[in-house]
Amino acid sequence: MNWITNFVRPKLQAIVGKKEVPDNLWETCPKCSQMLLRKELVSNQYVCKHCDYHFRVSSKERLELFLGKSFMIMDTPKIKPDPLNFKDSKKYIDRLKIAQKKNQTNDSVIVASGTINGKKIVTAIFDFNFMGGSMGMAAGEAIISACDFAKKNHLPLIIFSSSGGARMQEGILSLMQMPRTVIAINAFGKLNLPFISVLTDPTTGGVSASFAMLGDIIIAEKNATIGFAGSRVIEDTIKEKLPQNFQKSEYLMERGMIDLVVHRKDLKKKIEDLLDFLVA
Repeated sequence: MNWITNFVRPKLQAIVGKKEVPDNLWETCPKCSQMLLRKELVSNQYVCKHCDYHFRVSSKERLELFLGKSFMIMDTPKIKPDPLNFKDSKKYIDRLKIAQKKNQTNDSVIVASGTINGKKIVTAIFDFNFMGGSMGMAAGEAIISACDFAKKNHLPLIIFSSSGGARMQEGILSLMQMPRTVIAINAFGKLNLPFISVLTDPTTGGVSASFAMLGDIIIAEKNATIGFAGSRVIEDTIKEKLPQNFQKSEYLMERGMIDLVVHRKDLKKKIEDLLDFLVA
């Protein structure tokens, strides 16, 4: 409970009468703690108007920001949902069902074909809301199917990453998706078609250690966390304090690890310009 729930909502309800005030009418910025009308936040592409914080967005929200309404979500290969019959405090199959119901997606990656500035493209988009955007067998198959479709139809490929890494509930089968996706990207690259990799907050673990860093152009959103292990794990291991902004997109660009840091409002136009240059 917070002061929005305890104070603001009752006041609004008193003003509008018995009409229910939606729970999602307001959002609180995680960085500056300012209250934001959700409607205004959406119109501002999920960027805080006070501090410029880039909110994490779902795969479907990202798809609409990038392609508007000109896209078609593609079917991806069906895989056995719980190959290891994994269970911790809860069965993995139950965790999957909860995530699927909450996010209205089958897994952490959706694949779509669409048009941007008159050019047909294929895109794959991770959703951090789905089990931390973790990459298991289904996500690996989705990336591979996106590569195969783009290769078959000679289309540019754009992948938006947002992931905590491999899905631990699938063990070695999850880790196998790292080389499998790399092989698919390399096969796609032999056709000299552009692969633009867009790193959003966060892109870590097995995703950052595989296909996400193989883009012909690697773009990161402003202030995104990008790396393999977390900074706290690194500090505990090397017993040293890490530099300020370590693993942030601006830090990585200064050191040549990525090509561009782009504000979300400018991202679509930047990709359009790159495609105009890269695609005849």
